[in-house]
Amino acid sequence: MQPLPPEEARRDGAEDAQWSRPECQAWTGTLLLGTGLLYCARVSVPVCAVSMSQDFGWNKKEAGIVLSSFFWGYCLTQVVGGHLGDRIGGEKVILLSASAWGFITAATPLLARLSSAHLVLMTFSRILTGLLQGVYFPALTSLLSQKVRESERAFTYSAVGAGSQFGTLVTGAVGSLLLDRYGWPSVFYFSGGLTLLWVCYVHRYLLSEKDLILALGVLVRGLRVSRRTKVPWRQLFRKPSVWAAISAQLSSACALFILLSWLPTFFKETFPSSKGWVFNVVPWLVAIPAGLFSGFLSDHLINQGYRTITVRKFMQVMGLGLSSVFALCLGHTSSFCKSVVFASASIGLQTFNHSGISVNIQDLAPSCAGFLFGVANTAGALAGVVGVCLGGYLIETTGSWTSMFSLVAAISSLGLCIFLLFGEAQRVDLSPTHEDL
Repeated sequence: MQPLPPEEARRDGAEDAQWSRPECQAWTGTLLLGTGLLYCARVSVPVCAVSMSQDFGWNKKEAGIVLSSFFWGYCLTQVVGGHLGDRIGGEKVILLSASAWGFITAATPLLARLSSAHLVLMTFSRILTGLLQGVYFPALTSLLSQKVRESERAFTYSAVGAGSQFGTLVTGAVGSLLLDRYGWPSVFYFSGGLTLLWVCYVHRYLLSEKDLILALGVLVRGLRVSRRTKVPWRQLFRKPSVWAAISAQLSSACALFILLSWLPTFFKETFPSSKGWVFNVVPWLVAIPAGLFSGFLSDHLINQGYRTITVRKFMQVMGLGLSSVFALCLGHTSSFCKSVVFASASIGLQTFNHSGISVNIQDLAPSCAGFLFGVANTAGALAGVVGVCLGGYLIETTGSWTSMFSLVAAISSLGLCIFLLFGEAQRVDLSPTHEDL
């Protein structure tokens, strides 16, 4: 019997390594909770920023340094996290990083009071937390691309991604109660402690100690493993479909960062007498079922026989196209109720990106999806920082919120057009040409 070509053997081996239905359900629920705890730890400082500023005597500029320092670290480890996920397994990268960021989050109140240099210590803590959390989503993308069947990827990724909205809601609600009753340190103990409990659960029930020891050994040896398993850089970046995926991810991340950064200020300045919990909670409550529905719809359409790339592009039309229409509507209404509806629709529709571009990266290069997602997410994070600053400049110079929402629509439309023209779902990490999906 003739041996299989290397690429086909690799593909068959990957199929054998995929999760069974019960395993997929167990991991989906666990990773949804993990994503929620990731966001609990991430938004702990924004929730406590006012109280911490009062305790430590920070002005707005100093508080801004602490708030932004997370993203300084977050941008630096995206590619590393994806590459490690591709090499040693995304679940191991996630568990090791979660144990570290959980410990740092729980220890933040003690760290902040080690000396009188509160600003320096808190900035260092947030940079380190950003570095550790930066590996999460690229490693998650790598894990799901290798373990989940193509026909189930969209719902799985959307379900896990819903943890981001869930975590934000939990910290906003429970964190606010803890803050009022026990002070800001309790918020960090809560989010960090729950993360460490989650790590213990995963270690005990889903991962063996042998796997973790092997992963740590790989990390210690580091570069020697990387040299044996090279990423096909040239092959990937010669493909228009790869650049289309990066452009769409950049656009979606940038648009979301701009909206998340400026929507609270927009509501406070435009509707000063409105209740803050309405516009801080309602969009996230809408986003959770919207994300789950988009994943279900995407997988259902693929199972019905629609081409994978057709479904991915439809999801991006919703996630980048229709969401930007509602963002534009925000700049042309004076009604608080309509503004909440438009904001909820825009944020909710952006969750369709999880079933579009996020899984399209897994379609293109499942063998190095973590690396590729890391590249795209790094570009998106950097573009988001620039976009937030540009949005503030436009608001300041024009005196109108319409210009900022127009910027969101322009960025989204550009990414959508590129993806519609050049996006594909055909694998690009293998040398033989395969039939288009």
